[in-house]
Amino acid sequence: MKKISLLAITLLVCSALSYGWGFFGHKVVHQLAIYNLPKQLQGFYYKHQNYMIAKSIRPDERRNDDPTEAPRHFIDIDVFGEEAINTMPEAWEAAAEQYSVDTLLKYGIVPWHVVVMQERLTNAFKQQNVDSILYYSADLGHYIADAHVPLHTTVNYDGQLTEQKGMHSLWESKLPEMFAQTYKLNAKQAEYLPNAEKQIWKVVRNTYSLIPNTLEYEREVSKNFTDETKYDRVERYGKMRQYYSDDFAKAYQQRLGSMVEQQMSAAAQEVANFWYTAWVDGGKPDMDKLMYQQLTKAEKKQLKQEKKAFKRGELFEKDLVIAAKKADKE
Repeated sequence: MKKISLLAITLLVCSALSYGWGFFGHKVVHQLAIYNLPKQLQGFYYKHQNYMIAKSIRPDERRNDDPTEAPRHFIDIDVFGEEAINTMPEAWEAAAEQYSVDTLLKYGIVPWHVVVMQERLTNAFKQQNVDSILYYSADLGHYIADAHVPLHTTVNYDGQLTEQKGMHSLWESKLPEMFAQTYKLNAKQAEYLPNAEKQIWKVVRNTYSLIPNTLEYEREVSKNFTDETKYDRVERYGKMRQYYSDDFAKAYQQRLGSMVEQQMSAAAQEVANFWYTAWVDGGKPDMDKLMYQQLTKAEKKQLKQEKKAFKRGELFEKDLVIAAKKADKE
């Protein structure tokens, strides 16, 4: 197997250590979500755009120090049976009574934690607490985005049970990092969710339905590769590790078609929907009055340009994706 450059090693290691869309993907989702908000909220979130994007990865960073954090990012729904995706109780109390709290924590609680975070954000809006609004918005968006990643809904989370180890970082990190500039990332203005709990379960069910193709397409593409061309090898801490090669990623991306871009767009849409719903349920506070400083003329002009580029699918072309800018500098 071929060895790779120091830069490639750095990118691969960063992807392998990240979770749920990778750092790059989460930052892009949060930026796009802001463009989907109505005017009553958009100015506030855009004023704090740098914070929202930077803190979109905070839940992943907490995993290193907080042992309770990991289960909040996934749900291995198939471990409960083939029909569990349709029969699992949506309400936490009912699910805990049927399976026990320890069991649910072991196999992931992302849909239930989204509901918890939604309630906290709603209360933050009721209290008109700017710091809490920003804090819970960033965290809530992260968990919603995670719920859009197929491998976050199965016990075979890395393809380890089907001899496809490494699928996790390939799908959620490597592909977006390599091909996001070609994606048609778009959505529509945020909509109110009458039942946030039902909506996040709808998201999980749709995401879970993508698992068969996610795995099967990898097997199909693998037929055209040898181990030598399918993987790159990286030495870390004295051990050789393998990661999917760029050539394989290109072939896999082509076979997947629009799956990743659709999930990324859907994630941004749902993040905006949940933020907007929390604001409505929180009494629709006047966000202009909560801003420490109003948008300047230059910021309003910049927001208008970004929204226009977003609608035309030109954010990357016009170098307006903040996560991409920072990646270039690094």
